[in-house]
Amino acid sequence: MDVYFFDCDKTLYDYDFHKRLPRLAELGGVSQYRLASTWWAGGHERAAEIGEYATSEEYLEAFAEVTGARLTLTQWQDARKAAMAPIEGAIAALRTAATLGTVSLLSNNPIPFKDSLPVLMPEVIGVLRDNDLVSAVLGARKPERRIYTRALGRFGVQPEDAILFDDSLANVEGAREAGMHAHHFTREADGAFDTDGMVTAIHAFAERER
Repeated sequence: MDVYFFDCDKTLYDYDFHKRLPRLAELGGVSQYRLASTWWAGGHERAAEIGEYATSEEYLEAFAEVTGARLTLTQWQDARKAAMAPIEGAIAALRTAATLGTVSLLSNNPIPFKDSLPVLMPEVIGVLRDNDLVSAVLGARKPERRIYTRALGRFGVQPEDAILFDDSLANVEGAREAGMHAHHFTREADGAFDTDGMVTAIHAFAERER
């Protein structure tokens, strides 16, 4: 069985933190500076991405304690979705990969993100089904080797039978060091995403010599 792992941000969906932060500030009634300097600069989001908070409720409570911004999960989703836009060609490539093997998300994100996938990623949730791996569940972030080995273990596949599509070169190199195939998803000079290159990589992996 071949497994095709896809990152989310800037791979399946374009993502702009500078759209998310003002929306969070508006909803939470605090300044953007306070949010950025306490939660993100303080390392709390990174901790959340490796499983510091086991539930969305724990995450939101910690967020309120650290920043003073008390949010509901719906509000958190609102701000996160405001920063996301589907990359149509990449989503089409995901659907193509699903006809050739098993597709799965593999994303550095906290538990509220996983709980919110039907809201944040409605275009792909039906394709991914329950294959929604995030770092908070796996207890490690890309490009750490253990996130790849744990993801592979979830599907019971060898590294050579899996490929990662990711916009981060460090994450791609981490996957390769773990023995996986990997494709660095990039933008063209005009700012457009190289979705044709992604499709080519999908077919090259599917047709590789065994």
